[in-house]
Amino acid sequence: QKALDLRQYLPRGKRHRTRSKGRRAKGARIPMRVPIADRPKSVDSRRGFGHFESDTVVGASPSKRCIDTQAERKSRKLFARFIPDKSALATARAEYDIYSRIPAPARIDRTWDNGTESSCHLLVDEALGMLTYYADPYSSWQRGTNENRNGRIRRYLPKGTSFDDLSDADLQAIVDEINDTPLKVLGWETPNEVWYRELGKVMSKTSHPETSVALTN
Repeated sequence: QKALDLRQYLPRGKRHRTRSKGRRAKGARIPMRVPIADRPKSVDSRRGFGHFESDTVVGASPSKRCIDTQAERKSRKLFARFIPDKSALATARAEYDIYSRIPAPARIDRTWDNGTESSCHLLVDEALGMLTYYADPYSSWQRGTNENRNGRIRRYLPKGTSFDDLSDADLQAIVDEINDTPLKVLGWETPNEVWYRELGKVMSKTSHPETSVALTN
């Protein structure tokens, strides 16, 4: 699958580069920031499928290489990609790569913290028809699924680990093991088992059988 050149979606002109004097309010650098308070309350219950949480796992300096992580709330399934740095454009490219492989009914929205690496979220939203919500500042518990999945990654790649010598296959092997580990919260099913069952349900309801289905990360 050909990667999307997200530069074509960048706004014209230089207005977005203008620097304002004084201290900015939190979240001011994220355009069209929609707070988690506006997210449908039904998402909180985890009964719905296709709602994700997003974050970045940072490697050891001086390397800028990071891991973009996306976790589906109901199944706890993890998706992850290496990115060259924590820039918004690199993050958007990774998100597009992940979500473009998932059928539209299974990727409704995602919830970010307030890191500026998500400031190009509109590029992915418009390209794939998704929605992005933002947690309240200093409220990591509002993205508890993603925080937990990141913690699992850290068991393999502790803080202070450089990601420079790791391949995409190395990262995928970690993700696969995490997704194949039974969880008490899932009644000792694995994230993959729940993911594929729920994916089958939403795809059986869709009227677009031509939609491609991602069976793996």
